[in-house]
Amino acid sequence: MALDDMEKKLRPPEIELKPYPPKMIKLASGEIMVVREARREEVGALLGTVYPLIGVPSDYYDIVAVRMYSEILGWYRYRVANEFVLVGAINGVIAGIVTSRHVHAGLGMSLHTMTIKRGLRVGAQLFAAKMEHHIDILGEDEVWIVAESPNGFKRWMIEYQLEDRSAQFPETRHELGGVPTFVLTKKLWNAVRDVKCTGTRPVPADILKTADKLIMPTDYPQLPGFKR
Repeated sequence: MALDDMEKKLRPPEIELKPYPPKMIKLASGEIMVVREARREEVGALLGTVYPLIGVPSDYYDIVAVRMYSEILGWYRYRVANEFVLVGAINGVIAGIVTSRHVHAGLGMSLHTMTIKRGLRVGAQLFAAKMEHHIDILGEDEVWIVAESPNGFKRWMIEYQLEDRSAQFPETRHELGGVPTFVLTKKLWNAVRDVKCTGTRPVPADILKTADKLIMPTDYPQLPGFKR
């Protein structure tokens, strides 16, 4: 698509990021989840998956959903620099989504993690895949992380034993706002990678093909306040 001069001015400068190599993970249910980078042309399925959860206050799905919706739309519209979106799909059906941003060679900015298929640690697997992309593939030294729910705090800050950067440096603030900033350093990642980051590569062609077309889920978490 030809860009006019104004659109060129509006778009932030972007670094060409190394692609995330797809992998497959066998979940506790026996199902295979393919984890891969989402493509911009798949934005409809991504936004359509997130949108129904904007009105669900349980487990802070509402704030995570509305922020993730904005992040995916900003990525699609080229209004966020160096953002990437990873998706986990089971037989093509979206089971979870993560968003994140490459700031510069030494720093990544973790944005949000959303689990659609609950009870199988899908979110934990996708968060680990996001950290893998930041540190192992993009070569960053550290990733800044915040949590907006108690469950997220337990999953990331406590389980990963993240460094509380806000306590050391109160002026340090993650770009999402004033929530305390924690950091995953390369040293911490190396210590937990083998436990937290699972999956197999390369993905056989027949399994990878199941995730070629993303499908919006019909079954959502049974959370109080959720309505179709």
